Amino acid sequence: MAGPSIEALETGIVSGDRSSIGRAITLIESARDIDEVSAQALLARLLPRTGNAIRVGITGVPGAGKSTLLDVLGMHLVERGHRVAVLAVDPSSTTSGGSILGDKTRMARLSRDARAFIRPSPSSGELGGVAPRTRDTMLVLEAAGFDVIFVETVGVGQSETAVHGMVDTFVWLTIPNAGDELQGIKRGVLELAEIVVVNKADGERAVAAERARHELANAFHYLPRTHRDWETPALLVSAIEARGVEALWQKVIAHRETLAASGDLERRRRDQRKRAMWIDLEQGLVRTLRAHPSLRAILEGLEQAVIENRMPTRQAVIEARSKLSLVVTDPSS
Repeated sequence: MAGPSIEALETGIVSGDRSSIGRAITLIESARDIDEVSAQALLARLLPRTGNAIRVGITGVPGAGKSTLLDVLGMHLVERGHRVAVLAVDPSSTTSGGSILGDKTRMARLSRDARAFIRPSPSSGELGGVAPRTRDTMLVLEAAGFDVIFVETVGVGQSETAVHGMVDTFVWLTIPNAGDELQGIKRGVLELAEIVVVNKADGERAVAAERARHELANAFHYLPRTHRDWETPALLVSAIEARGVEALWQKVIAHRETLAASGDLERRRRDQRKRAMWIDLEQGLVRTLRAHPSLRAILEGLEQAVIENRMPTRQAVIEARSKLSLVVTDPSS
């Protein structure tokens, strides 16, 4: 990527220069090998300035009002002295690979505020809807002085575990009469949620919202706690009327303080870093295997055999692993 040097980017990021922040994130998201090397060199320089932000994941069913709530909550926080960043992970267009939701248009006030930074980021088709470099982007934003970072996910039922693995507090958002209050238990999402929020608790929906909140609160009596000292609360919020946002934020703070008091906040982050390394390693190994000249033809043959139903998928994997072992032990391959 042509542009400023790593040293110049670091200086710009630390000073809060938005152009430098944007360039750094673009560098991180690049699929080019040369850019990946530069991105990691930059992150290594920024690491000492990271780790101080409050990291919050927010997910929920499509139409639950995640972006609207973040617009209201984000403005609530910047007006109280915080610097807020939102990583809005979009589903990627299957044609162009770009973001297709355009969260900036749904966070109209926050996107115009100089104390906030919003980055729509394509998920690139990754399982779970979480952009491949979301974790690294969070580090850039922390080094730039943003002390609250939200990760908003697609909310298609697969992204919850991935987001939970990179934030301090995981918020699940639903709405009255969504039909998912108890279905969420089957999906396992409520077992991950540290805070549950029923949005659109206003007007004619207020009664239904309270009913949904009550059902969810009762459900947690039958679920294991996310932390021994934390009982997951179920809250009511009206993003359109800006009601309940302060109560939500206080629960975020209370949850983080609970983790910090027991030492689990740092343990959680250490575990997250370890898992992130292994995920990146596994993905990198797959890319390397696909590109290996000795293995590519073999893998393509096994793939075709599976497609044509001539070989069970597990057998193909066993044979691929066997061939890999030969390649690894043969220096000439």
